[in-house]
Amino acid sequence: MAAMHGIIAAAATPLDDHLAIDLDRLTDHCRFLLEKGGCDGINLLGTTGEATSFSLEARLAAMRHLAESGLPLSRFMVGTGAAALGDAVRLTRAANALGFGGALLLPPFYYKGIETAALVAYVSTVIDKAGRDGLSLYLYHFPSNSGVPYAPDAVARLRDAYPDTVVGVKDSAGDLAYSAELARRLPGFSVFPSAEGSLGDAERLGFAGCISATANLTGPFAQRALTGRTEAERRAALAKAVELRALLAGYPLVASVKAALAFVHGEPRWRATMPPLSPLGDADASALAGALAAAGLVPQSEDVIPPST
Repeated sequence: MAAMHGIIAAAATPLDDHLAIDLDRLTDHCRFLLEKGGCDGINLLGTTGEATSFSLEARLAAMRHLAESGLPLSRFMVGTGAAALGDAVRLTRAANALGFGGALLLPPFYYKGIETAALVAYVSTVIDKAGRDGLSLYLYHFPSNSGVPYAPDAVARLRDAYPDTVVGVKDSAGDLAYSAELARRLPGFSVFPSAEGSLGDAERLGFAGCISATANLTGPFAQRALTGRTEAERRAALAKAVELRALLAGYPLVASVKAALAFVHGEPRWRATMPPLSPLGDADASALAGALAAAGLVPQSEDVIPPST
């Protein structure tokens, strides 16, 4: 299967009134991102999707529902990281068996101070137990959350050991030097920084695109920043994407993305977050909506800010 590329949204996960994944609304959101939201692909059940707060069975149910939706699974990578080895294996195996374009694997994130050799052995065990036939595995480098980095040497060792399986990395550390080193060191390896600002250097540094939480909203601008016909168009679109990301990043990011989606779609249930995360309060949600409207993301309206309850 061809490696993923371009603008990939780390899709937010909608909840119902019982804090279960709203499967139909999740499917609708993914369809919107692919058809109208400017996105080349979707990272399903990642950090922005609050995946580690859902049970194994809830995650598998979401994967199966999307697999039956008729959406192009080659354009999806699924977060399959888990604290328990067996859970990571089961999720990774399911992502491959269902036909998703890739699995995005966090390192084991409870025990800290894991040495490179142990981390390589862990990922090797996931691959060997899940089955490498047809599997495209992306490594998820997010040390501020996981506490366990995918050091460049570990990435290189895994790429050398599994050249047809370990195909890329998502760098959520915000360290362009790390991403640039991997792209330079591993030709053909798909390196995805996590912020739209990196798109201005994507061609020069050899990035495959970006995987971003804020692409739930900035996708059309990010797409033009990457593929616009003229340099002026690309620069203007990049500036808008960076501006919108900065507005969203002024608040806790998962909550702000969900509040913005509630604003854009006029759907109050989007504001719900899975504990332990908390939704934005009404005052912050209104302030964010006003800022997004002023920035030209959506038209200003007095009636589009739904209450949190």
